Amino acid sequence: MKKELLEFCWKQVDERTDRLKKQSRELQESLGSETKSSAGDKHETGRAMVQLEQEKLGQQLQELDATRSILNKINVEKPTEKICLGSMVKTSMADYFIAVSAGSFKKEGDVVYCISANAPIARLLLGKEKGEHFVFNGKKQSILAVD
Repeated sequence: MKKELLEFCWKQVDERTDRLKKQSRELQESLGSETKSSAGDKHETGRAMVQLEQEKLGQQLQELDATRSILNKINVEKPTEKICLGSMVKTSMADYFIAVSAGSFKKEGDVVYCISANAPIARLLLGKEKGEHFVFNGKKQSILAVD
């Protein structure tokens, strides 16, 4: 199942990257198609807005590159006792795959939340083992399994 979870995370990252690249191309086209009008200030303001949007998209693409490098570090074949990057954790409240924030993975009625190692619950889980307890949002939870 960890292999499927990792593939799910990769798919989410790839889809987001494709969307951002498409938006960037569209912005580039709109920048190129804008013609200088008699309202020069309006034209310059429009260009500046497009360039700001492009910068934001560029920053988001850089963040996705960092996310890719995290996914590249995950070895789903390596069994672990302690919770670490790439662990699948079953708790008394929910199941988590500690990798990157990619939403919920659903299969045969099971739901596994793909979360970043920086997520608050992940920070509580990292380094713990099966059988240990932790408190999250005021609720005591148990670690039932670590894979």
